[in-house]
Amino acid sequence: MTLKIRPLHVGTLTGFTRAAVTYQRGYTDPVDVVVLMFLITGGEHPVLVDTGTGTPEQARELHGIGLTRPPEQEPLAALAAAGVDPAEIKTVVNTHLHWDHCSNNDLFPNARIFVQKSELAYAVDPLEPNLKTYERRPGTQPGWVRAIGNLSTVAGDAELLPGISLVHLPGHTPGSQGVLVRAGNTSYLIAGDCVSCQANWDGDELVSHIPSGGFTNLHDYMDSFAKIERLDCVVIPSHDPEVLKHEVFE
Repeated sequence: MTLKIRPLHVGTLTGFTRAAVTYQRGYTDPVDVVVLMFLITGGEHPVLVDTGTGTPEQARELHGIGLTRPPEQEPLAALAAAGVDPAEIKTVVNTHLHWDHCSNNDLFPNARIFVQKSELAYAVDPLEPNLKTYERRPGTQPGWVRAIGNLSTVAGDAELLPGISLVHLPGHTPGSQGVLVRAGNTSYLIAGDCVSCQANWDGDELVSHIPSGGFTNLHDYMDSFAKIERLDCVVIPSHDPEVLKHEVFE
């Protein structure tokens, strides 16, 4: 059976400007950011890439950001609509450990959760400007910690399952990673926040690719863009509403 990728809409973050998504561009342009999980089916068991945010209340209180999430966009409801029981999920990949990508890891008790070793180390002890996005604040438990017993670390590129590989793409964070999926005759890269929106990948008249507004190492980021170019794949951004026009990538 051919692998398929289904993007699941699990909320929309509000209160951003475009500069948060595309580095040094659109400082005053408001933009909403969709939160996506990616369900991979067709293999021996369903695989989930990223698990979304916490509650709207947590988004507001911990991050000062609005989160709109109607009942049908609750993570478990979105999975149910795709015909998947959370108990069936045996593999979860966190592209990185920012709060909007890993806050519901504990909904999948039967899953091994794969993260880059360098990402886990940084999430435990990030530099001060990154404390907020990792929810490393007094009295706050980062969402990924609730499922820490299910974590498995990898170092660099690795084959995960037949047709599914992990690709280390540092820059946005030290351990950012993408998931390369061979679906039929096409390879797709679920790129995480290395490519938040299509504009990051398309670039403009100044640069071939545009980093997101947040990163830990710009040299690594540009090297990761070059690495993606060598993969000969279709890039799937992590936060672009245009992704939702595809019911499935196959």
